[in-house]
Amino acid sequence: MIQKTRKEVLVRYINRHTRYNIFNFIKWIVLAVITGLVVGGASSIFAKCIVWASAYRTAHTMIFLFLPLGGVFIVFLYEKYGSQDGGTNQVLATIKSRDSIPLISAPLIFISTLLTHLVGGSAGREGASIQFGGSIGSFLSRLAKLDQEDTHVMIMCGMSAAFAAVFGTPMAAAVFAIEVASVGVMYYSALCPCMIAAIIASKFALQFGVSPETFQVVEIPKLTIVNGLKMGVIAVGCSLLCILFCLMLKYTGLVYGKYMKNPYLRIFVAGCAIILLTALLGTGDYMGAGSNLIERAVEEGQARPLDFFWKMILTALTMRAGYRGGEIVPAFSIGATFGCVLGHALGFSPEIAAAAGMVALFCGVTNCPVTAMLISFELFGFDGVSFYLIAISISYALSGYYSLYKDQTIVYSKYKARYVNHKTS
Repeated sequence: MIQKTRKEVLVRYINRHTRYNIFNFIKWIVLAVITGLVVGGASSIFAKCIVWASAYRTAHTMIFLFLPLGGVFIVFLYEKYGSQDGGTNQVLATIKSRDSIPLISAPLIFISTLLTHLVGGSAGREGASIQFGGSIGSFLSRLAKLDQEDTHVMIMCGMSAAFAAVFGTPMAAAVFAIEVASVGVMYYSALCPCMIAAIIASKFALQFGVSPETFQVVEIPKLTIVNGLKMGVIAVGCSLLCILFCLMLKYTGLVYGKYMKNPYLRIFVAGCAIILLTALLGTGDYMGAGSNLIERAVEEGQARPLDFFWKMILTALTMRAGYRGGEIVPAFSIGATFGCVLGHALGFSPEIAAAAGMVALFCGVTNCPVTAMLISFELFGFDGVSFYLIAISISYALSGYYSLYKDQTIVYSKYKARYVNHKTS
């Protein structure tokens, strides 16, 4: 009798947990599909608008002279409507806290990033997509009346969907959202919904006419000891460049804050300085995200010796002044041009050096090695996988505790299996 009772209790326990798991699974499938469609649709429009803005700027170069005025308008928008908006850092912090992301963040980052690209600021678009998707994900969670833990997952779903729609890299997009907030800890509970949302959003964007980012790496040498050592040297250089880029962004912001406390004055002066510097350099290649620099470096093996340096300077001046967008695509272009130049100097294939430098720099400034690996596969294919893995692993190990995001946390040490809970620099 006692054995029968125990068996009945066990069966009821198994049935209850089975029903709970099935319900949870169906719930997240439905929410992920909705998020993928909503965020994918909105992000596709955003991506199309960015393409239009870049094309218009290229065809009407005089619009670059409106950079200071465009900046003043961006500051006005955020002072009036988004004073509580914390940008990408707020999204990352929300994943780990009880805060929510205001829905107003979505239209604000849409308009301000579009304007930044239109008038020629050196900025990317991934920061906008992360905020855009996170804001919509947070709003959908409130509509569904989800608890705090599920809200965090919805924010990650929104981030993944937006990233996938804009870049066409669903694998990397899904993993980036669950990897970036806390280095050393992966939010595996969000993996299934993030992956579904990312795939749906990327397919939606493709049907909408948003072409995924891909680059053809033509010359891939064999992996030999000599070539492996050369790639190691390039990776070491990229890891040092990661630190320099993060420090440049940090101290540019500190200088702005110390000497130009008024945000309107700061962004206006910065816009004038960017126009002057661009005129002195005699090229518009550093406007916008820098995809032109990436394409030239990866597919043609061509980069000017200081392309990476000037892109760093102009990105720091743009982003820390108050313009909107993101630093990841500029980081891609910095890594690609630096790798290309170093490849030529070492007598190594500049194309593969550019591709590896691109993902190595991404890894170093975001501390996301798994995402970096997936990006290399989705953007360049698998032929040069050994070189990409060498570059990414060395860059991750040597780039220290620096990051583009001040609210990113290094939960476990990069160097020992030890809990450190260290804020990035």
